[in-house]
Amino acid sequence: MIITKAMRTLSFMIAAMVTMTLVAACGQTGKKSKENTETIESKTLVAYFSATGTTEAVAKDVAQATGGTLYEIKPEVKYTAEDLDWTVKTSRSSVEMQDKSSRPAIVKDLEDVSKYETIYVGFPVWWYTAPTIINTFLEAYDFSGKTVIFFATSGGSTIDKANEEFKAAYPKINWKAGQTLNGATLEDIKAWVATL
Repeated sequence: MIITKAMRTLSFMIAAMVTMTLVAACGQTGKKSKENTETIESKTLVAYFSATGTTEAVAKDVAQATGGTLYEIKPEVKYTAEDLDWTVKTSRSSVEMQDKSSRPAIVKDLEDVSKYETIYVGFPVWWYTAPTIINTFLEAYDFSGKTVIFFATSGGSTIDKANEEFKAAYPKINWKAGQTLNGATLEDIKAWVATL
C-alpha cells in the first residue's frame, strides 16, 4: 500500500510538472508568434487627407483591403467649415485651389518612407482635382520609383483630372490610375484593389 501511494504521488507530481512545462512552452511560442507578427511590416501605405471624415472612412477600408499602414495627411492648420465653403471666393480652400503653386503646410511625421513600395493616396475632390495639400505631401517625401494610386470621394466629379495632372507633374513616380470610391463597400474596394 505504501509503495502504491508513493507511486501515485510521484505520478501526480510528474504529470503536474509536464503540464506546467507544456503551458510555459505554449506561452513562449505564442509570444514569439506575436513578436514575429509585429516585426512583419506592410510595404503598402494608405495615406489620406480628409477634411470632413468622408475620405477617412474610405481610407480605413482601403487599408483593410490592402493590409496597408494607415496614415493621415494632417494640415498644420485644420480646415474649418468656413475654410471649406467653395461658394465663397475668399475662403481658404477657394484661394488654395485658385493658386496651383499653393502648398498648405502639413505635419511632417511620416517615418521611413523608404520601406513602402505602394502608396495609396486618398482625398476629397476639390474643383475637379486633388486639393493642393496633396502636392505638399508628395513633395515632402521622396516617392521616386514607387507606385502611387489615388482614390477619392466626391460630390459628383471624377478623379480623371487628378490622375492626369499628377502623372504629368511628378514623372518620377510610377502612377496607376486611381478611382473615385463614393459609396464603395469593403467588398467593392477589395475587388478594385485586386485589379491593380
